Amino acid sequence: MTSPASPDPRTGAEALLIGLKSSGVDYMFANAGTDFPPVIEALATLPPSAVPVPVTAPHETAAVAMAHGFYLVTGRPQSVMVHVNVGLANAVMGVLNAASDNVPLVMMSGRTPLTEVGRAGGRVSPIQYGQEMFDQTALVREAVKFDYEMRYPEQGGPLAARAVSIAMSEPRGPVYLSLPREPLTAQIGARVGDSSARPAAVVASPDAGAVAEAARLLDGAERPLVICQRGDTDGRLAAALSALGMRHGIGTVEPFVVRNLMASDDPAALGYAPGLSQDADVILVVDSGVPWIAALHAPGPDAKVIHIGTDPQFTRMPIRGYPAALSITGDPAATMSAIADAMSTSDDARSKRQTDLTDRSRTRRAAMDRTVDTARAADPMGAEWLSRCLSDVMDDDAVIFSELGLVPGAMQLKGPNRLFSNPHSGGLGWAFGAALGAQLARPGKLTIAAMGDGSYIFANPVACHQIAEALALPVLVIVKNNGMWNAVRRSVVGGYPEGAAVKANIMPLTSLSPVPDFVQIARASRAHAERVTLAEDLPAALARALSAIREEGRAALLDVQVAVSEAH
Repeated sequence: MTSPASPDPRTGAEALLIGLKSSGVDYMFANAGTDFPPVIEALATLPPSAVPVPVTAPHETAAVAMAHGFYLVTGRPQSVMVHVNVGLANAVMGVLNAASDNVPLVMMSGRTPLTEVGRAGGRVSPIQYGQEMFDQTALVREAVKFDYEMRYPEQGGPLAARAVSIAMSEPRGPVYLSLPREPLTAQIGARVGDSSARPAAVVASPDAGAVAEAARLLDGAERPLVICQRGDTDGRLAAALSALGMRHGIGTVEPFVVRNLMASDDPAALGYAPGLSQDADVILVVDSGVPWIAALHAPGPDAKVIHIGTDPQFTRMPIRGYPAALSITGDPAATMSAIADAMSTSDDARSKRQTDLTDRSRTRRAAMDRTVDTARAADPMGAEWLSRCLSDVMDDDAVIFSELGLVPGAMQLKGPNRLFSNPHSGGLGWAFGAALGAQLARPGKLTIAAMGDGSYIFANPVACHQIAEALALPVLVIVKNNGMWNAVRRSVVGGYPEGAAVKANIMPLTSLSPVPDFVQIARASRAHAERVTLAEDLPAALARALSAIREEGRAALLDVQVAVSEAH
């Protein structure tokens, strides 16, 4: 059965596409191959309103990142389809990023035809032998919540509905469908299953006894602290944490931030330094897989740590040894609100805490202003100046995707979900594609991708700039150019501070010299592009880039020369 507005599918491919659309999937980002003929025919046959909009993405990294970015700014899951095992292999890094960030998407790949003769969609070319695998799904199985290989055409609609429902159920994440050509091609001869949308599972309410215990611990704390490194797409958790600060004087720090929560001027905002955990006596770890680095920032042995989230144990992580006095499963925003309601902080305690928050905020922001001034005076400029300038051009609707490019503490962010940083999985090349997906979801609004020079290369920039031009997605691309893999260099310095590599004139395996001409890469797809080498020239260059975006509808790239940093 399909919805009244949906046509009756005749093939497996039609059933699959109708099922995706009925479940709220707007787009199918795709890099096509010889497994796609039944899908392409279905797209051409069915009414456009009955199927996801097909988007050609000339590299799989970009396709998956676009679905990722689209979700972050809308809360709606999208689909990706790639070419058999080779396309799936290129897509794996993006699936790992989505899994790490709990981003729901329906990942699909064609599968080499199963049969040699006698069935429509069977093998007709040599590569359909060479691309066969015993277990193609093994490429992504560890990173997805659910996987299935389609067997019969009538399964298409119900399978799509089930996949979306599982992806959107907490903890959210990617799912995978393997799609052989035969069931996609085959005519539906049996009764079609129910293709209507299935709701995501309702999130469990936090246990009342656990909430009461958390409130008791916080009421007795002298130095309570919230650690949170990502929020929900609707900003509900950010609002709950801000309210906690107002009602009880408890601040939130966002170490290793993935999706920012607090406005920079929120009285409860404590910035991004992971070391704050060392002084706290009661810590609420809210939906944070890596609240601190145990070897560097661990709290004292007597500190009480409370973990909160839809999966507070982060069961996807094989090793995660953080202490826990209490773990509460539940929607983070609802759980935080319940704890705040159960607390009974005295007026004196709240006033003392709020005064402390104000003093710490004033001190932190003044120190950062001095750092920004130093970065502005440096030659080349420091990344703190670049970060401040970018936040200065962000209006109330602007979002920025940062990949080893920005210093969050130097920015003046106006609210939650303005800064999206690369997931802790570290699959590089994410930010550019994610920004394209976000721009597709938010036409007319400013979307920025800021990344290191190495990350820009990883993004397959020729493919991304082609997408930007083809789909009229005028994103602003910032390349933080220091000519090296600085994250690798800093890791070596940290591990071998007196080693031979540190003393070498050129550290092995870290230099990107000679750096490509990034400006010419962008101009090949008619983007506005220029190189910035002086700090004083950056604001005017940003103004010219924004003019190209807003007045000409063109993407823009600034290749910004930035100093090598020991801190980021």
